[in-house]
Amino acid sequence: MKVGMYYNNSDVKVELQPIPEIGASDILVKTVACGICGSDVLEWYRIKKAPLVLGHEYAGVISATGTDVKNFKIGMRVFATHHVPCGECYYCKSGHETACVVFQSKNNFAPGGFSEYLKVSGKSVETGVMTLPENMSFEQATFIEPLGTVARGQRALHIKKGDCVLVLGCGIAGLLHVKLAKAKGAGVIIATDTNQYRLDAAKKFGAHSVVMAGQDPAEAVKKANNGRLADKVIICTGAKSAAEQGLQAVDKGGCVLFFAVPKPGETIAMDFNPYWRDDISIKTSYGAAPRDNKEAIELISSGLVRVDDMITHTLGIDEIAKGFKLAAEGKECLKVVIKE
Repeated sequence: MKVGMYYNNSDVKVELQPIPEIGASDILVKTVACGICGSDVLEWYRIKKAPLVLGHEYAGVISATGTDVKNFKIGMRVFATHHVPCGECYYCKSGHETACVVFQSKNNFAPGGFSEYLKVSGKSVETGVMTLPENMSFEQATFIEPLGTVARGQRALHIKKGDCVLVLGCGIAGLLHVKLAKAKGAGVIIATDTNQYRLDAAKKFGAHSVVMAGQDPAEAVKKANNGRLADKVIICTGAKSAAEQGLQAVDKGGCVLFFAVPKPGETIAMDFNPYWRDDISIKTSYGAAPRDNKEAIELISSGLVRVDDMITHTLGIDEIAKGFKLAAEGKECLKVVIKE
C-alpha cells in the first residue's frame, strides 16, 4: 500500500509498505479521507520522530475486523482517533482525560492516517472509533478531531450568549473557534492573524471585525465592545507576541484560554497582580477526549457548525508533498484533505 512518509515539511515522499496485519482485537480501515492538521506541519515538533507516517484527522471504511471485535462490522463508515485516555485513572475520572498518561503516550494507529490502510488497535478500538451519521461525508468527518479539541477548549471557557470573544490566530483551530463561538451566541467576535486570506475567512465565518497581527487587538476590541476589553480570549497561535497581546486584551472577570502555547523554553514575563485583583482566569486546553469528539459529531451532523466550506484543497495521496507544502505555507489555503 502507499503511505506518505514525513521527513520534514519540504520532504514528504510516497513510499510502499505492506498492509498491516491485524490481531484479534484490532480493526483494519480502508482510508477515504484524512486532513492535514496544523500540528502535522509544526516542524520543530514533528521532526524529532521523523521519518514517520502522520495523519490523525481520519475517516474511512472498515475492511477487516479481529475475531474478538464485536461492535464493528466490515463496511461500516467510521471516524477513528489515534490516542484515547484510559478512562480509569484519577485524571480521567476527574475530567482531565487529556492529561492521562495513556492518552499522551500511546499511539494506536499503524502506520498513520496518510496511508491506504490503517490498523487501529488498543483502546482506540473501544472508545476512539465512532460510526459516522448517514448525513456526514468523509470530508466532513476529518473535522471531528479538530472540532473536538475546540469544543473541549470552549467548555473550559464557558462562553455565554452576548460575550465578546477575541481569537488570536486564524488557522483551522482559530476559525473553528470563531464558528463555535458564533454558534454559542457570542455577541462580538474579533479575530487576528498575520495572513489577510485567513482574516477574510474569519470575517466570512462569523468574526465581526478582524485585526492584522502587529496591531494592538485591545483597541479593536474596545471599539467593537462599547469600550470594554474581551470577556473571553482564545490564543490559537504559538507566537509569543500573540500570547502577550491576548493577556493584555481580557476584561475584568474574563478568561484567557491558551489553546496553543509558545515553543518549549520560551517564557512570558507577566505581573499576576492585575489578574488576581480583577478576577481574571487563565485556562489551558490540549487535545480531545471521546466525549469531545462525540460533541463534534453532533455539532457537524446537526449543521450547527458547518465545516465543508473550510476545505480549500482535496488531493490524492500521490500529491501529499504538494498538500504539506500548501499547509505549511498557509498562503491561500485553509484545510487540505488527502482523499483516496
